[in-house]
Amino acid sequence: MMLKNKGVQIWARRLHIYISMALLAVTLFFALTGITLNRPELFELSKPIIRQHTLAIPSQHLFEREGHFQPNRSALLRFLTHQTELRGTPSALDVYTEVENGELVLGELSLDFKGPGYNATVFVDMTSGEAEIETTNYGMVALLNDLHKGRNSGSVWKWFIDITALLMVFFVLTGVCLLLPKKKTFRTSMQWMGLGTALSFVIYFVAVP
Repeated sequence: MMLKNKGVQIWARRLHIYISMALLAVTLFFALTGITLNRPELFELSKPIIRQHTLAIPSQHLFEREGHFQPNRSALLRFLTHQTELRGTPSALDVYTEVENGELVLGELSLDFKGPGYNATVFVDMTSGEAEIETTNYGMVALLNDLHKGRNSGSVWKWFIDITALLMVFFVLTGVCLLLPKKKTFRTSMQWMGLGTALSFVIYFVAVP
């Protein structure tokens, strides 16, 4: 059998060792944050830290060009992130304007910034350029929990989770491959696997409402 080939076994052993060491910190992270997610009552979350402040936005950073009241999203985001400590992924702009005789009589603009354990809202009075900013920091446990779930963590972190999951699959498969030549150990391991699988189903159907 090909999986019992000596060369395959050597590579399986190497991959099993290298993957286990590469994923050591990551596996511990997901294991520990799995507990914090499953038992929130054991890990009292700190009260959110809410901060509010105002900021004057120059018209060149707010509008695309003078005399037109279309918001310049890219310039606005650059100004906000440069002048404040806003972080996370910005949302689309929510804009409402009323123009009479070429004059802006009413203009409101809002957007959110979301990140792991973090949220910020920005409200801009487009007639005066005054922005009201409110940031909420939910603490370290909330940040780690959001990273575990991939919530508001960006596409790079989501890819990192996907790749980590695939490496864990390879880790399991190489472990099985290493057991194949050891008939007695493999047989015992399969029995334990069957017991663990059956127990998982029993707990699910009996204990889960």
